[in-house]
Amino acid sequence: MNTSMPVTLTVNGQAVTLEAAPNTLLVQALREHLKLTGTHVGCDTAQCGACTVLMNGNAIKSCNVLLAQAQGSQITTIEGLASADGALHPMQEAFKACHGLQCGFCTPGMVMAAVGFCQKNPAVDAQDVRHALEGNLCRCTGYQNIVLAVQQGAAAMKA
Repeated sequence: MNTSMPVTLTVNGQAVTLEAAPNTLLVQALREHLKLTGTHVGCDTAQCGACTVLMNGNAIKSCNVLLAQAQGSQITTIEGLASADGALHPMQEAFKACHGLQCGFCTPGMVMAAVGFCQKNPAVDAQDVRHALEGNLCRCTGYQNIVLAVQQGAAAMKA
């Protein structure tokens, strides 16, 4: 008995159809089927935010979404932020410039959450950023440089 099902979605601007079991998580499909390993698996319970991607422009935790729920959706992962010529997205540049990372494990999820937030809220203060990122955990930085990076990234995205 075949228990897989086809799911069609657009990932980083490319249409894809995946055959997967109905219980396949979006994060599994991205990492295992599409080999987009920039989306990290941290807690598997939607607590840490390491798996954050954009789904139809909204930041979501992909460990908490079934692939089937993403049918027809536009998914953007950290690999899809940079332009085709390799130029980093303004938020990625800001994280680099502000040293908004240390070990890097949480960074893709932080960047994706920040991009999703700043696309809807172009003018952000430190309190807004801290509130927007409260579902993304970092064990290394103390968040101050992350907050600065998001503010700088937001300004660059707006420009």
